[in-house]
Amino acid sequence: MDNRRLIISVVLCIALLIGWQTFSEYMGWIPEQPQPTATEEQAQAEAPAPAPAAPVVPVAKFVPSEGREVHVNTPLYEAVFHSGGGVLQSFKLKNYNASITPGSPLLNMVSPAAATVAPMGLLINGQPSWNMGQWSFDGSDVNLESGDAMLTFTGEMNGIRISRAITFHADTYLMDEKVTLTSAAGNPAARVSYSLGATDMSGKSNYDTMSMAWDLKGSLKRDTDKEDLTKEGVMSSGEIYWAGLMTNYFLSAVLPEMGQNTVFKGRITEGGVWRAAVELQDINLAAGQPAELKTSWWIGPKSRDLLDAAPNSLKSSIDMGIFTFLAVPLLKLLTFFEGFLGNWGLAIILLTILIKIVFWPLSRKSFKSMEQMKKLQPMMKQLQEKYKNDKEALSREMMQLYKTYGVNPMGGCLPILIQLPVFVALYQALLNCIELRHASFITYLPGTDLLWLADLSVKDPFYITPLIMGATMFLQQWLSPAMGDPQQRKIMMIMPVVFTVMFINFPAGLVLYWLCNNILSIIQQSWTLHKAK
Repeated sequence: MDNRRLIISVVLCIALLIGWQTFSEYMGWIPEQPQPTATEEQAQAEAPAPAPAAPVVPVAKFVPSEGREVHVNTPLYEAVFHSGGGVLQSFKLKNYNASITPGSPLLNMVSPAAATVAPMGLLINGQPSWNMGQWSFDGSDVNLESGDAMLTFTGEMNGIRISRAITFHADTYLMDEKVTLTSAAGNPAARVSYSLGATDMSGKSNYDTMSMAWDLKGSLKRDTDKEDLTKEGVMSSGEIYWAGLMTNYFLSAVLPEMGQNTVFKGRITEGGVWRAAVELQDINLAAGQPAELKTSWWIGPKSRDLLDAAPNSLKSSIDMGIFTFLAVPLLKLLTFFEGFLGNWGLAIILLTILIKIVFWPLSRKSFKSMEQMKKLQPMMKQLQEKYKNDKEALSREMMQLYKTYGVNPMGGCLPILIQLPVFVALYQALLNCIELRHASFITYLPGTDLLWLADLSVKDPFYITPLIMGATMFLQQWLSPAMGDPQQRKIMMIMPVVFTVMFINFPAGLVLYWLCNNILSIIQQSWTLHKAK
């Protein structure tokens, strides 16, 4: 009973206070706030005013539109985008066919299988914008004969407005993009990823392999292990100049703006599609403040001239190894020869002749050195018998023998070692020369309608040239001065077999070079032998 009276008393007091406050305001009995004095006004004027807040850009209401295909036609390619996210559905190269078969379709860098992983798609905070957001597009198809053209795709996802402005150029495979992101609520640590996808583009050559590739601060990295890429994938972080998917001849790459900390991820899906993404981290999206991101794309052949002009050191995607300084001029010379001969096979033969002429003095010296060594064989055998139990004395007497007759025991090998870097450089040059892909020498096997050396970038389908090459090596060994050591003679006679097996699946252009080199060596040896007699 006492508690009930206490509660009623408290409620009545509160009601009385609220009523009195309301009645006083109604009657005007609450005193006005005192106005600041002149001194106070001066103090307030001298106090620093707070910094004005950044203006908030009003975001217009987003109105999605029905998705449709958007076609881009340039002198170099035919691309098909989907307006729902600006992802690629197809990318056909006008100057390259899928195979050498007559009537073969244009090479499609984005096959139907690759299109399922949304190449050129945009991910925001790990979520695919092409199917998690809403999109609109009010442009039209592009038919570009010269100059530049732009397409803009607009979308919205999780409160973030997305604008993708992609610029196409008539004279290159490079596409430039500016992404503008605007968030009403703000997101201080957004992540933006650019995706790529392709099926294996390596073709029929065993020496043309598909790989995940990226340039980390000027250092080219590659991963070709299909098993590891399927199970675990690959990841790299740092200042990545470019990253993507490539073979010896073709490249799909993302080129983020230089100076950013990026992450590259790649893997092979269970369906066999090569998928890669370049992620930009810590993108600051202040409320209502647009954030602009610039990047570029390359989807096309590894054309040396066009890659040289591309940003972010994209030319590093053509990797010619440690002898690049030799491979580049050889490739330029080969291209020059093809320019007026009109046949890459003839250009390779002419380049081989030129290289042989340059090294003619060294080759002649090598052959003469082997002839001199042959004449010393009886004396060397006597010394070996005399000092068979004293290796130190044998070595000393052998060196004295070489000195007496002015013979350099390495004279036969040194010229070959000097020529080796040239061969390796030419090997790399031919292996990475996009012009050699589907380049013909002798299209049909003589007397038949069978395709023969119709593509110098793949092996001889009938193994004719590598077998002839092996036969010329046997002939070379037969013409060369015989070694005194029977074991060495056996090893040298096995070499043609080893080389034939090694070259059996080499690209036909490389086999053609080695075959021509052997034939010229046989001619040189025969002439030198004739002069000696």
